Amino acid sequence: MPNAAAPHGRAAGSFPRRQAVTRRFSLGGPRNISVTKDGGTVVFLRSAAGDDPVNSIWVLDTRTGEERMVFDPASIDSGSDLPAAERARRERARESGGGVVGYTSTSDGRTLACAVAGQIVVVDIVADKCSTLDSTGDAFDPVISPDGRYVAYVSGGSLRLTSAEGDRVLISEDGDTISWGSAEFIAGEEMGRTRGVWWSPESDRLLVERVDVAPVERWWIAAPITPDVEPRPIRYPAAGTANAEVGLAILGLDGARVDVDWHTGGWEYLADAGWGKEGLILTVQSRDQRTLAVLDVDTDAGTTGERHVITDPDWVELVPGVPTVRAGRLVTIEDRGDARRLCIDGRSITGDDLQVRRLVAADGDGAVIAASVEPTSIGVARVSWSGEVEWITPTSGVHSAVVAGDTQVIVSRSLDHDGATVTVNRGESSFVITDRSETPDITLNLTMHRLGSRNLACALLLPSDVSADTSLPVLLDPYGGPHAQRVLQSRSAFHTSQWFADQGFAVLVVDGRGTPGRGPEFEREVRGDLAAPVLEDQIDALHAAADLDPRLDLGRVAIRGWSFGGYLAALAVLRRPDVFHAAVAGAPVTDWRLYDTHYTERYLGHPGQEPDNYDTTALAADVTRPVGDEQVRPLMLIHGLADDNVVAAHTLRLSRALLEAGRSHSVLPLSGVTHMTSQEEVAENLLLLQAEFLHNALSGPKGPTS
Repeated sequence: MPNAAAPHGRAAGSFPRRQAVTRRFSLGGPRNISVTKDGGTVVFLRSAAGDDPVNSIWVLDTRTGEERMVFDPASIDSGSDLPAAERARRERARESGGGVVGYTSTSDGRTLACAVAGQIVVVDIVADKCSTLDSTGDAFDPVISPDGRYVAYVSGGSLRLTSAEGDRVLISEDGDTISWGSAEFIAGEEMGRTRGVWWSPESDRLLVERVDVAPVERWWIAAPITPDVEPRPIRYPAAGTANAEVGLAILGLDGARVDVDWHTGGWEYLADAGWGKEGLILTVQSRDQRTLAVLDVDTDAGTTGERHVITDPDWVELVPGVPTVRAGRLVTIEDRGDARRLCIDGRSITGDDLQVRRLVAADGDGAVIAASVEPTSIGVARVSWSGEVEWITPTSGVHSAVVAGDTQVIVSRSLDHDGATVTVNRGESSFVITDRSETPDITLNLTMHRLGSRNLACALLLPSDVSADTSLPVLLDPYGGPHAQRVLQSRSAFHTSQWFADQGFAVLVVDGRGTPGRGPEFEREVRGDLAAPVLEDQIDALHAAADLDPRLDLGRVAIRGWSFGGYLAALAVLRRPDVFHAAVAGAPVTDWRLYDTHYTERYLGHPGQEPDNYDTTALAADVTRPVGDEQVRPLMLIHGLADDNVVAAHTLRLSRALLEAGRSHSVLPLSGVTHMTSQEEVAENLLLLQAEFLHNALSGPKGPTS
């Protein structure tokens, strides 16, 4: 790699190296926070240092602020490999940590269960006592009963029950396509549900998911660097094809079984379930996602009845925390008019001035929500059942909360400080949980703007030492797709963008149509077309930014992105080579017929019913458009060959189409890498190679800083 054109980033203290080792500077910070029912103890996970991925369980006493470790996974023999189901769950959750990465708790929050290297560990945080329960050694997703007597867990395709009295099978079934107690791929990847077991409040029964993947197409993930190893089969529900068959049964501890009839009404997706003292409810969706229903379950007969139905001509959004029943009220968050609103028994109690992001908690007096008054910030507020709003946090910055009893744990990020500040408030007492994460040695030169005809939220980052008369090549650094934002008032959102800026670029980050925080209409403008509106907004913001700052050189414009951002980057140079002069496309979705049912059909419809939406958004159509040799732009395609979310076929098919059209491009295959690219060396070098490629492609300034 020529030093003149490459970033100097291989030193131990360089930003690319530190970001890789620290998992984007997240290690060492408190995470997975919960509060005991009485508010007296805060439970959280934390590793020992900013470069240590192994999490232990910690608690904080809300009276004194004292922190203490209650479980160290090093005390358990963790030499065995993770169970395959746990590796898959972590991929769905984008989990890159180790040790304890999750836990469940009893109804009072004082006893926890977790899995470490396939073993079941129970932690009593009051008695400071840990014990290992009998298990098969490949335990996955343990769920402790509300009373703490039992732990249900998945082993292979079976659901098992363990306790001080021993370990046994609760339910199992012959057939290698059938599993009990695990969430199906679509639930984990697209619906935010990674669990398939729910305890009754009395700890005497469980609602258990049965999954049969036999109808789902079988694909193969190969490892070309080990040609002697057989390819790994996966079941992938591509758009327009069959989903897994999902059933539900209520199981007694004695093995008694009541099947739940939840499919009546034509429901395709089980989005969630909730079993509280006020009953068992299910959240279900139709295949086209234009109808969502809340079903009450008769737990003795297994029959269901509709409690509430939400419809939308485009799709009904799934919002974290809801639906739920609190104090006899059905709490939902629904898109109505210009806003995403908090609703009680179908009646909205928030107005057009709030975009509600999630339900944090609810009780007899009201609800705690995360909401936005403008898209780049998320605050936490309490809303009474009559609709009065009281902000718990500032409305600027990015905040989340965990609430129980009279204790509030506030997690705050902003542009004023690195990392997250986690504050515990109870009465007159306030404590900050110790954060051991590292701080990047990087200085943001950032301005936030609303640009273009649609007042798009944008962030412009310039080199930290840029002069007033410097001409700068431009690098767009978007995600750009639905469900995700890049432009937020949080320093951690821009570390990588600033590093690229310090390599000599003006970096522009744009949230266009389809991104959340600006209301239902803005999000739904991509329905039927995930290409044209998204790309148009990037171009609109680019030209507006150049008008704002004439140092941006529109004769040297590049774009980079991953996943949907990779799709957008490749689309940009193929469809608009007059604007974009180079692109790096990481793990791009190049043909939406190869992506999964729930995500793709939400925006593009079923390919059998709306095929034109798929034809016009596939990149192959842009490859075949006539273009002069002078407008064949440098394109680097990057893909993990072990990716089971956006499979490598996306990049390989696009590469074949480009080759057949005689269009030059580069392909960087990543052996053994999934969609997360969590390997340190890969994550580090990907930044360096992208910077080198972009500098060479744009003939930009040489010798960038580290």
